[in-house]
Amino acid sequence: MANKMMIGLISLTAALTLSACGGNTNEDAKETSGHDAHSTEHTENSGEMDHSTMNHSTDGQIPNGLKESTNPKYPIGSTAVIQADHMEGMNGAEATIVGAYDTTVYTASYTPTNGGKPVLNHKWVIHEELDGVGNEPLKPGDTVKINADHMEGMNGATATIDSAEVTTVYMVDYTSTTGESVTNHKWVTESELSVK
Repeated sequence: MANKMMIGLISLTAALTLSACGGNTNEDAKETSGHDAHSTEHTENSGEMDHSTMNHSTDGQIPNGLKESTNPKYPIGSTAVIQADHMEGMNGAEATIVGAYDTTVYTASYTPTNGGKPVLNHKWVIHEELDGVGNEPLKPGDTVKINADHMEGMNGATATIDSAEVTTVYMVDYTSTTGESVTNHKWVTESELSVK
């Protein structure tokens, strides 16, 4: 009789323990699901771009036809402070200039080729990264094909030009304020840099 009571007590304890664990797991899942939904909603409603798929560092290859700037405000080898927040840890980071080029720079909206959500006002795509556009700068509303892989699903995507500016763009190395080392980042515009 004592053995039956002991087995019953052990079974009851095990059942209560498993039930408690199961309850916590469901609660955790609800919290995670709620957080993810909130994040997605914030991104969609604010029109902000999710930079988690952005290639912070690149191989440093320059698109065909891109011309080096003959007299950039920030010469190669100089340092400047980044005043832009394309991605986490960029704003306020000290950058070393590794390339300076005169071009037309665009913000562009596109739907990724990998089926991701539409990207609005991506900064930046330069004229030489667009397919078959000739030499003349494009205008807002023009539709083009992107030949750049700054982000997953970008290369080959059809984009609408949102803004255009003739300026100097820079390729930079920097250590983000979160500690990540970034090399050959494309692109930062002259107005997004300041003297150290």
